[in-house]
Parts: sequence; structure tokens; C-alpha cells
Amino acid sequence: MLQSRRLFFNFRYCIGRLPVFLLALVLLGACRSTKKIQHVISSKKDSVVALNDGRADSIRYMKTIYEGALKNRLDYQTFSGKVKVVFQGNDGKKSDFNAFFKLQKDSALWISINALLGIEAFRVLITPDSVKVINKLDKVVQLRSVAYLTEIARIPFTLTELQDLIIGNPIYLDSNLVSYKKNGASSVSVVSIGKLFKHLLTLNESNYLPLHSKLDDIDESRARTADITYGDYENKNGVPFSTFRKIAVSEKSKLDIEMKYRQYEFNEPLNFPFSIPKNYKLQ
Repeated sequence: MLQSRRLFFNFRYCIGRLPVFLLALVLLGACRSTKKIQHVISSKKDSVVALNDGRADSIRYMKTIYEGALKNRLDYQTFSGKVKVVFQGNDGKKSDFNAFFKLQKDSALWISINALLGIEAFRVLITPDSVKVINKLDKVVQLRSVAYLTEIARIPFTLTELQDLIIGNPIYLDSNLVSYKKNGASSVSVVSIGKLFKHLLTLNESNYLPLHSKLDDIDESRARTADITYGDYENKNGVPFSTFRKIAVSEKSKLDIEMKYRQYEFNEPLNFPFSIPKNYKLQ
């Protein structure tokens, strides 16, 4: 009984930091500094080719990699999935829970997070202009504009980026490509630089499916870094989908998340139930 109570309070502490959990999904973080990322890119073990060398063959190869990455972006109308999440914050406390996602592309993201014994603890509905959170543990509700995502992530952020993160599409891949790196015979990495991030994206060289994504903040004073590993690809009805993600986030604190999809479906009819009990307080 005492062990069950401890597990519940650990879950309550961890899940009570829902905005931080969303932040992890936003950033896809890494625990590596900008200098370390530069070291990886500049490793002498593998060939690094900068685009500014002006060679036409390098530019063509970079274009092929980039177009391959874009071609592999998952397109869908709806998506639903059940995910086991293991969550560990900077203080070392760890919890695991089940999350259920429902997506209507460019329209809605519905999240349900369960506590022990399958009891729903949180329900979230995000649309292009709003964020709504029902906290069933404390019987409160939060109603925010979509700017709330930018506030917790501290970057310009929309529903589209969050949906891409859940689906497994790389974000912040800019067309401003500066270099590539061959990693032996199986993978290739491409570096792009955008307004917010330097992005080191590693792809399977044979099919250009994403394997690893590293984001470094252009503003070095913030030391905001991001990383995600994609694994355990399944091909259901011709759609390659990464069922395992390992995420780490680092700025002033560290956050680690592992996500394992237990089930998922594309393009099935969905509803997004979200009724607020009358006795819940507005927070």
C-alpha cells in the first residue's frame, strides 16, 4: 500500500509538470553543447563536405539528401496512438505513464494522460489558436491561447510543429544547407542553419528515413540544445513509422523522455471529446 502511494505521488509530481513535458516534445532536446555538436560535425573519421566549396557534385548530392528527407515526411489526415512514456526530470525523479494521442492534421491535437490503474489524470486539446488543459487530479482547467506553446518553449511554435514531432517528421530543417557528412556506408548527416537552430539531421542513406536529429540554438547565450533518436521502424500499409523515440532536452535544466508506441492508426475517423465539468475551477 505504501509503495502504491509513493508511485502515485511520483506520478502526480511528474505529470503535474505537463508544460515541461510539452516543452520536451517541442524541443526534441539534446544534452550536448554547441561546441560538442561542432566537434561531431568536424570529426576526421568521416568526410565532411561544405557547400561553399562550390562543387556542383556536392551541391547535387546535398539536394538529393534534402529532397529525400522531404519525400519521407509522413502525410496523413488523422492519426491516433497509444504511447508508453518514461519521463525523468533534472532532479532524477522518474515516472512512466500512458498517453493517448489523436491528431487531425492542421486542425486539432488531443492528448489523454493516464495515472495508475488507468485513471485519466489530464486531458489536453490544442487547436491552431488555443490550448486547453483539464487537470482531473486537482479539478482545475486551464484555457490559453496558442501563444502558450511559445511561452513554455520560448520559441515561435504552432500546432503544426507539435503534430510533426508526434508523427515523427523532423522539424526546423531549413533549406539553407551548409555541409554533409557520410557516416560509413549506412547513413549520412546533413547540416542546415535556420533563424533559430542549427540542425544536424542523420538519415538512412538507402531510404532517407530519419535516424537522429540534433538542434543547437543559434543564440549561444541560451545554450538551448535538442536531440531525438528514431528507432524501431514499422511499415504498416506502406507507411514507415518510428515506434520508438528517445528524447532529451537541455537548457538551464535537463529532461529525458522515452516514447514507445504500443498501437497506432492512420486516417481512421476520430472524435475529440473535451467536456469541462461544471465544478472545475478556472486556473
